[in-house]
Amino acid sequence: MNIKPNIGILNALIRITIGLSVLSWCTAKLVKYPWRDSYLLVALCGAMKVAEGIVRFCPLTALYERCQDMMPNQPQSNKSTDSMDGLEGITNITDEQAVPYNPS
Repeated sequence: MNIKPNIGILNALIRITIGLSVLSWCTAKLVKYPWRDSYLLVALCGAMKVAEGIVRFCPLTALYERCQDMMPNQPQSNKSTDSMDGLEGITNITDEQAVPYNPS
């Protein structure tokens, strides 16, 4: 498995900052309530974000990019969503008749 950086510098700095903030918050909560396992899980998630920022590799981004490469290219539809289906033959409707009056 070839691990190349797949996130930018700014994204990495944001991940490090938020990860350290979450990690310090969870550490403070674990000192006060050591029996709560949810704080330990959140601390592990914060530590993972710090590690992603340091190595500049996000496994979820890599998985998303790999799935995008595996998907076949779908041809784009030329049909416009601006036209009203079934009303192409009606040409004598003015704007005042098409939109009902709403006094509110």
